[in-house]
Amino acid sequence: MQKADPMLKAYQNRQGKLVATEMLEQALWIDLLAPTPDEVAQLASLGFDLPSQADMDEIELSNRLYHDGDVHVMTIMVPGQSADGRRVSAPLSFMLTPARLVTVRFHSPRPFETFAAKADHTTAGCDSAATVFLGLTEEIIARLADHLEEVGRGLDAVTGAIYGPEDAGRSPDMLQLGLQKLGREGEFLSKLRLALLTLGRAIGYAQPLPMMRGHGKLATSLLRDLQSLEVHTDFLAQRLSQASDATLGMIDLAQNATVRIISVVSALFLPPTLIASIYGMNFKNMPELEQSWGYPAAIGVMLASAIGTWAYFKWRKWL
Repeated sequence: MQKADPMLKAYQNRQGKLVATEMLEQALWIDLLAPTPDEVAQLASLGFDLPSQADMDEIELSNRLYHDGDVHVMTIMVPGQSADGRRVSAPLSFMLTPARLVTVRFHSPRPFETFAAKADHTTAGCDSAATVFLGLTEEIIARLADHLEEVGRGLDAVTGAIYGPEDAGRSPDMLQLGLQKLGREGEFLSKLRLALLTLGRAIGYAQPLPMMRGHGKLATSLLRDLQSLEVHTDFLAQRLSQASDATLGMIDLAQNATVRIISVVSALFLPPTLIASIYGMNFKNMPELEQSWGYPAAIGVMLASAIGTWAYFKWRKWL
């Protein structure tokens, strides 16, 4: 009998629960994270030709949904963590037969760490490979719903700052950070949309299979859940687009206010500069240069012109 390697997890049904086992021949569900050549050989002896990471990355539908004999392969995109802890969206493959489910992945989606412990509490249960597949997809859908709620909360935080009272301090730095956060949330939302799309295709592909007989209602229910999440994703995308436009508008307003202040200050100094330029000319007949009151008069005219300009701007409500 073949035993599971440390990087390979195998589970069997025991009294209605999924429990870990070291004997691959007895396993109902085998989960492989970045399979090694030895693990690939172990699964090949059980009749599973594991797809490579390059194969899983192929975007063509024929490479994501196909069957090899009685092994049905369904590849989907799911958010998770990479080996270095980054949030990524990467492919994972379900390999479904009447007797066993094999999952192949190169990142760590949360449902794969939590499902085994509560598989007996899912709607489908865990008494067959088909029910494990449905239960695992149900757990993935619930996780995607949690991610959408996180995106919604992030949007609430940003829009609260953007649309909040003016005395809340909408500084340019704050608006820039808000725009960066909206960009990150938008990128993550697009990954969630892709996950919903590929998961819906996988369930639709598996639904008519003979091994799924008796579970059609649950598969239909999961597809309805996916459709409702897709509608919510569209709603969040509209909110995100609106918030991005509002943030860019606030940034433009802040920049315009700064430019207006600079323009007003420049305009205030134009008349005094003109007067000073006139008296800086080296002409012989400039009578005021010979008068004792010439200097204070020139200073007074410059101040009066600046004050007059400021009063005019104030009257026109440009300040």
